[in-house]
Amino acid sequence: MGEPRGIFCSAQGCVGDVIIEQRLVESKEPASHVPLACSAQYCAFPVDGNVLCLWNTKDPSYQPLTLQGHHEPITAVAFGNTVSPLLICSASQDYVIMWSLDECRQKVLQGLSPRGVIMGTLLGQVLCLRLSPDDRTVAVCAGNKILMLDIESRSILAELEGHQGHVTAAEFCPWQTHIIISVSEDRSFKVWDHHVGSLIYNSPVLTAFPLLSLLIDAKSRQLVTGCANGQLWIFSLVEGHHYRCVTRVSLKKKSESFSRRVESRLCSLPDFRSLSIHVAGSCAVMSKANDDKAICLLTSLFGRKIVMLEIRVAALVRSQQGHDAGRHLSVLPRTCVGPTSPLCFTTAKESKTPPAPQRQSAGRSTVKDQPLVFHTKVRSSGYASAPHITMFSPKANTRKRGDHSSRRRDGPRCKEYPLESSPPTKLYKQRVLAHGPAAAHCVQYSGDGQWLACGLANHLLLVFRADLSGTPTVFSGHDGAVSTVCWSHDSRWLLSASQDGTLRLWSLRRAELALCVGKDVFSKPVRSAQFYYVDTFVLLSSGPELQLLKYHIDTCKDEIQRYKQKSRCKRVFRLPTTGRTEITSLSAVNDFYSYLVLTAGRNRTLEVFDLNAGRSAAMTVEVHSRPVHQICQNKGSSFTTQQHEAYNLFATTASGDGIKLWDLRTLRCERRFEGHPNHGYPCGIAFSPCGRYVASGAEDRHAYMYDLGSSTFSHRLAGHKDTVTSVAFSPAAPQLASATLDGRLQLFVADG
Repeated sequence: MGEPRGIFCSAQGCVGDVIIEQRLVESKEPASHVPLACSAQYCAFPVDGNVLCLWNTKDPSYQPLTLQGHHEPITAVAFGNTVSPLLICSASQDYVIMWSLDECRQKVLQGLSPRGVIMGTLLGQVLCLRLSPDDRTVAVCAGNKILMLDIESRSILAELEGHQGHVTAAEFCPWQTHIIISVSEDRSFKVWDHHVGSLIYNSPVLTAFPLLSLLIDAKSRQLVTGCANGQLWIFSLVEGHHYRCVTRVSLKKKSESFSRRVESRLCSLPDFRSLSIHVAGSCAVMSKANDDKAICLLTSLFGRKIVMLEIRVAALVRSQQGHDAGRHLSVLPRTCVGPTSPLCFTTAKESKTPPAPQRQSAGRSTVKDQPLVFHTKVRSSGYASAPHITMFSPKANTRKRGDHSSRRRDGPRCKEYPLESSPPTKLYKQRVLAHGPAAAHCVQYSGDGQWLACGLANHLLLVFRADLSGTPTVFSGHDGAVSTVCWSHDSRWLLSASQDGTLRLWSLRRAELALCVGKDVFSKPVRSAQFYYVDTFVLLSSGPELQLLKYHIDTCKDEIQRYKQKSRCKRVFRLPTTGRTEITSLSAVNDFYSYLVLTAGRNRTLEVFDLNAGRSAAMTVEVHSRPVHQICQNKGSSFTTQQHEAYNLFATTASGDGIKLWDLRTLRCERRFEGHPNHGYPCGIAFSPCGRYVASGAEDRHAYMYDLGSSTFSHRLAGHKDTVTSVAFSPAAPQLASATLDGRLQLFVADG
């Protein structure tokens, strides 16, 4: 047999500094779906059907190594895992051959033909080969069974039978070498103990299409399998998770989304027209940890070409990042407030005190400057001098021993949040919020951790003590379901938005309404509202607009003139979203000064606004398959300290599309959390104060707890009797409150 045609061709194309075409070969046989394999030093592929060819990936000047021994076309190739000696196994209808590359190279240098060791003959159609981590065993997927062959004795150790279709892929478990997992055309995967030849787990049928590929990620301990329709299924292999499904990914949707981003110029795409192959058939990729380069072996779908590409990973990532993502946004401000910034707004009425009357009667002058209550001391209202508020320090609960007022307010909770505490998973108490049907829409703890506010569908707003003891304080006045509740930074005021179109601000101490903003002020209903910039503003969304309200609360204690409304607010800034799409959710930090506001639109976009500059700072499209119904930032609390980079993490959730974890600095999705059923009702999410967990409501009468280091849930909290609509972590202690559609409130605490 002659040398394969074109085997010594060098690089033919280059795409800037991203991709370099190192080698090219053209086979005599079609190369659309030939088996490929890559290792740290070599890549292997069959040419002309039954000749195995190897390229050196580190030094392209090395002559290719050709191995001949098969009479039938090669159907499977796999490298070993040890470096010395480096083994490669090839299979066809006639033989399964094991080759030692060091010995083969020596034979070639001596002018001899390299020979391999025949492991088996006439085993059938082999679609996959895998060597064990210690290179002592090779798994041969022949037909609908897996043959475990001992490499040294060349004997069959076990036959694993049970699949109803051809076994298409198999992988050894890196941390449990006696475990092997296989996928098949019967659309299921199986977990085997090949030492004893027994079946450990048999999955149900996953899809209507055959499973073709398999990958085990040792770092995350997850299994990834791909099927013929372009779906990726990801399962957890963590002990105790029982091989549960973590998520599914549609490569078709990902490709369409990426194409739309390229068309909208949110990211760029290198021009691949200079490469020899434009439409790929088979593909194999190899990259090492801490290495900027990756090797990709490609075959032509409609031709006979095979190429080896060198990919500069960092350059490829930079080319696909959005233009705005490179601005390195951060919730922590890096510049001073500009003189024209909307955040500089102050009213003249607040900075001046009314002048005293010039003429007074003689009778009045005798009691001038005397307290009306005839006490020797009257506590100052605090409005005579400008407030002094320092910039945020994440650990803000350090108080002087002589600060009795703070001690009275915080009581025994003036201690640090236990960062190493276990998550709150033990049901401690349950309260019925109302007599009759009254769904609980939202819950939130106050910043000092002493109070818990809950908005109901029966127009009421309830405030409980943090331990759900005693009788709740009832705030009534809304004519529609309360959709949003938010505490002020000092925990004195409570903000609520309702479906009646009004925005109301309540005094916690007096248990009464302090300010009401009617629906005549807003052109569209208010969907989200919160305090912002350390209680300086009220931030809200109305239709496609982001609005800032400056407010003043009258704290006059004159019981005679209480009917006079002296509290007031004024809209000082408004900013529309790009494309004027309706805002479905917004989020901003209020515990410290931050210029950034996150918004989600009805068109599934995520937009970041810089209110110091008064404009949009960045935007990304198609963040979920459905509109986002909540954005939740990792804000920590005044009882704990996190790394400053952690405050740039935030999560988004949408019905039917799980939870996504984002990094604000790059606007990239870093992790997905799926496993909680949420297909119809918008269930809420919350970050723990320590930043280690994300909690979510669900429709199966459970709350779910996710560890940020894993993509699957760590705890499933039972005890609910209906859909869990909202969750909230206490900022001061490891406690979690959950609200349900049947109008109940549950409190979970850490076990032990």
